[in-house]
Amino acid sequence: MSDKNPLDPALFRPEAISPETKGINDFIIQAFGSLPEWWEIGAQTVREARAKGESGFPPLPKSPRAKVIEIAGKGGHKVPLRIIAPDNPRGVYLHIHGGGWVLGASDQQDPMLERIADNAGLAVVSVEYRLAPENPYPAGPDDCESAALWLVENAKKEFGTDRLTIGGESAGGHLSAVTLLRMRDRHGYTGFKGANLVFGAFDMAMTPSQKHFGNERLVLRTVDIEKFADAFLPGIVDRRVPDISPLYADLRDMPPALFTVGTRDALVDDTIFMYGRWIGAGREAELGVYPGGAHGFIAFPGEIARAANERIDAFLKRIVT
Repeated sequence: MSDKNPLDPALFRPEAISPETKGINDFIIQAFGSLPEWWEIGAQTVREARAKGESGFPPLPKSPRAKVIEIAGKGGHKVPLRIIAPDNPRGVYLHIHGGGWVLGASDQQDPMLERIADNAGLAVVSVEYRLAPENPYPAGPDDCESAALWLVENAKKEFGTDRLTIGGESAGGHLSAVTLLRMRDRHGYTGFKGANLVFGAFDMAMTPSQKHFGNERLVLRTVDIEKFADAFLPGIVDRRVPDISPLYADLRDMPPALFTVGTRDALVDDTIFMYGRWIGAGREAELGVYPGGAHGFIAFPGEIARAANERIDAFLKRIVT
């Protein structure tokens, strides 16, 4: 990866992909190729399989350090928050998990959350937001907004610091951007110190890379994006309103952001376009482009995952200093 020019065309050429990354991608295609489609067997069936480690992603242990609390959400709904915190945290990281707004859970990436807690010195608070299709838009964004509001009001008391950061992966990157916009527009809060937006989906009307990725099963295909979006946004025709597609939002007063994506990700355009819009709004942003990285690549052991995760940790640590 080039630090000098994050959009160096050489990063996107086939010869930039290392043999190790090619091998990881071959493994992903094989591991995901035999999995059933969630829309055929039901989202809950796939959620239960993922909870048991029976999916294409590596099974991950649960942290003995984690604790779960519940906060009040909209309409009387309770929102669980999974907390992994070091002693005397320097700040708080509001984490929003991925999974296409349909799958995933706050307890399915504990090693990553522990790593961020320890390396960046942050109390990590992961949101157990409601999932589609049972709870379509705006349920998930509402829960993330509720979690952000709770932290603004309670972080100092709970963690000894009110230095807040936010971020997530895939659908979690999308929900992080939506939450930042809601906090600014609905509550007048622009105090987040930074945003860690990892291969997020920022245009629910579909970017070119989403539309043209095809059927290669590198975690996320065009059909997966379509099915996830239809479950999350049933009956919604205009998908370019900012609360649905933050790419189209006014990005004034957004915090410094780190954008991370691999070149073999169906959402590569989303990250590049959003990075450009962030810069175009006069906001600070960094872009990490990783040759050959598939969607979700930071979860698969390899050099590009190590490099991306180290940069994420360093960014989060720096922005709360």
